Amino acid sequence: MVREYLHMNVYDAFLARVHFLFEEFDHIYVSFSGGKDSGLLLNLVLDYRNQHYPERTIGVFHQDFEAQYTVTTEYVERTFERIKDQVEPYWVCLPMATRTALSSYEMYWYPWDDTKKELWVREMPQKEYVINLENNRMTTYRYRMHQEDLAKQFGRWYRDAHDGGKTVCLLGMRADESLQRYSGFLNKKYGYKDTCWISKQFKDVWCASPLYDWSTEDVWHATYLFDYDYNRLYDLYYMAGLKPSQMRVASPFNDYAKDALNLYRVIDPEIWCKLVGRVQGANFASIYGKTKAMGYRNITLPEGHTWKSYTKFLLDTLPRRLRINYVKKFNTSVQFWHETGGGLDESVIKELQEKGYQIKRNGVSNYTLNQKSRIVFVGPIPDHTDDIKSTKDIPSWKRMCYCILKNDHICRFMGFGMTRQQQKHLDIIRRKYKSIEEFDYEVQKPSL
Repeated sequence: MVREYLHMNVYDAFLARVHFLFEEFDHIYVSFSGGKDSGLLLNLVLDYRNQHYPERTIGVFHQDFEAQYTVTTEYVERTFERIKDQVEPYWVCLPMATRTALSSYEMYWYPWDDTKKELWVREMPQKEYVINLENNRMTTYRYRMHQEDLAKQFGRWYRDAHDGGKTVCLLGMRADESLQRYSGFLNKKYGYKDTCWISKQFKDVWCASPLYDWSTEDVWHATYLFDYDYNRLYDLYYMAGLKPSQMRVASPFNDYAKDALNLYRVIDPEIWCKLVGRVQGANFASIYGKTKAMGYRNITLPEGHTWKSYTKFLLDTLPRRLRINYVKKFNTSVQFWHETGGGLDESVIKELQEKGYQIKRNGVSNYTLNQKSRIVFVGPIPDHTDDIKSTKDIPSWKRMCYCILKNDHICRFMGFGMTRQQQKHLDIIRRKYKSIEEFDYEVQKPSL
């Protein structure tokens, strides 16, 4: 898909999309996180519903991650109380596996863990529309299921609770938030009726992002223009000197938020004290989040090591579960760069050739706009690519090492952004072709 500019502004385009959704789908609910995007989306959809489809019922789903700023909780509660008689409200506080990037020993922590009530960051919300273990009616929920699965399975439950029919979840996702999200919209293969902003989840369950082409400026302009309420955390972020791109309302322990953990000590000291005792590594990350200790600055290679040997040394120090996770990711990357290849600019290809890297062309990349050549590495994966100045998007053992040092369990630093379902599919393929795997590391005992 090629980017196409419409002859209308983003608000008119949004209205056309919402009209399409109301005409096409039997049931609609909004996923409301408490951030600026989902907050604006909720308000815009309710305004449109009230004006054009007053008889239609709208659901509102909030997935509560327990650890968050007090002002965020206040905004969510304020919003639910304001709209509870206009919508079907669902404030979900169920134990779920949520990724943490703070520790080399834990991949997940569990919001609303019923075995650790004494460590909860905040009290359980006491509202009639709150769903927790004591009053759970979400039949598709499994105890401690992954947070992504919980969000998706809510859509199945919402469909069944309304006796079937086409159901759509509205998300406040926007393409300009990250290259990964932009690529997700750009390469959508299973859009509903040729749309890039609607994707299928299950039978008769879809997700739609009608704000996908809005910019951050558009979001704030609309919030001001329509005088909508918003999360006052953004005001505090602004006073703290953060750029708009750094202002995220998310779990404080994930990859995107860990560098700003120290802000909790200033903005919300009472919550901060509880965060320290809630998840292993919170205090360490707040102090060293932007230093070599967390893999943020340039890392010095220990004397006597190559990046490959240092990576294997680090792998050997990790708990088995985490070690296997990294090895799977590294295997996938090595196999990809040996068999499929990534799309690179001609200037990068020329520089690689001039520096003596053993590469060859392997067709054209389907994930680039300018028909870039796919490049595979014929020889071993480089130990490092410090001599390549034109790009960082090429494989090396140094990049693998950085992922371990940054507690980057997903390996975003290497370009990973796959769903767990895609990972399972890759695991099946890898087992099938195990004999041709290049990564010579044994999970049980590495050969250093």
